[in-house]
Parts: sequence; C-alpha cells; structure tokens
Amino acid sequence: MANILLVDDDHELTALLNDILQLEGFTVRIAHNGEQGLLMADEDTDLILLDVMMPVMNGINMLRKLRETSSTPVLMLTAKGEEIDRVLGLELGADDYLPKPFSDRELLARMRAILRRSRLVQDNQNESDCVSYLDLTIYPGRQEVTCHGELIEMTATELALLSHLIRHPGTVVTKQDLSLEVLGKRLAPFDRAIDMHVSNLRKKLPPREDGKPRIKTLRGKGYLFVEAG
Repeated sequence: MANILLVDDDHELTALLNDILQLEGFTVRIAHNGEQGLLMADEDTDLILLDVMMPVMNGINMLRKLRETSSTPVLMLTAKGEEIDRVLGLELGADDYLPKPFSDRELLARMRAILRRSRLVQDNQNESDCVSYLDLTIYPGRQEVTCHGELIEMTATELALLSHLIRHPGTVVTKQDLSLEVLGKRLAPFDRAIDMHVSNLRKKLPPREDGKPRIKTLRGKGYLFVEAG
C-alpha cells in the first residue's frame, strides 16, 4: 500500500487518522508543521495529507516550497468555509481538497482516487502509449508533456486532465464528466477544483502558433479542446 505523509498540528486528529489509515493498510508518517513536513517529504512519499492552518510554516507555504522541486500528490485539508485556502492551494498545485470535518469514508475515497491517477502514470511506462496532438506530446509513463520538444512540468492530476481533453478534440466535455474521470468524485455545488486545474493548464501550455486558444470554456456546458485547422 501507499506511503502517506500526514501534516497537521492537531495531535488528536493525527492520532485518529494514523489508526484509521494503518487499519486500511497504509504506511503513515506524521509531521506537525510545514517545516517538518518538507523535511519528511521524500521520494518514497506517495501522497501528502496537508492541513492549512499550522504553526511555524502553514500548509500553503509548505505546498509552495514543495512544488519548487516535487510533484508528489497533495490532498489539502481545509477549514469549512475557507474557500480562499482551497483556491490558493489548487493554484499552487494541490491535487484536491477536503473540507473539515470529513468522514473516514470520504477521506479514503479521495485518497484512493489521487493514488489511482498517480499510479496510472507511474505504471504506464511504454513509450508507444504517448499521446500527440498538434504540437503537444504526452508521455504518461514519465509524467511529462512536451511542446515542440520543450518539457512542461505538470502534476499527475494536470496530466490526467490534459490527457482526457486531448483525446476528445472538438468535443465539449462537461465539468461533471471531468470531475468523475479525472478527480474520481461527483461535482459538488460550488466545487472549483476542475476550474482551477484547467486554469493551471492554461498557464502552463504555451500559445498555439495559429493564435487559437487550446482550451475553450463554454459557459454552463464545460470545456472543449480546440481542434486543429
């Protein structure tokens, strides 16, 4: 099973989650602030559960520093109603967020959805499985995207989202479908996770040579990966 790094200053909560996750077969390490979390986030870490409000270094600053060197999946644990933390976390490259309080079942479902995406990338090592469209090429096994041969750094979630869109050029894909296919959850009211991941993709992808947008928003419908020509 996966190696989990739990970063939260609530000792009672971390003890409870540690017991729950170990019963589910996960290996768990615990840090109680962002500085400790950064020191413990090594290449063997499969998923980080990251609280936002912590002493010494908060979760947002830890995520910002982490993304300078690592694409390890991150599930943010946010206070109920703190939308600004969720949006900022997604902008900085968090894979998903879960508002507190949450149920054990919901936490485990979100974790497994993220781990499935990450492992799908890691297990798909065949170079022939690469996906190309126009000037973009996706190498799922290496978790890489290139444009005209230039590398574009992406998280596993961003890569999964781009892969889904690029396989359906010229077709409107609803946010509900993207949430189910990419994030592994039904789209909840006011859930902006898909919107933020699409926004991150737009920032990372260079402009097309013909001046057309790569991803078009159809208000009230979803997103469309613009066809060639």
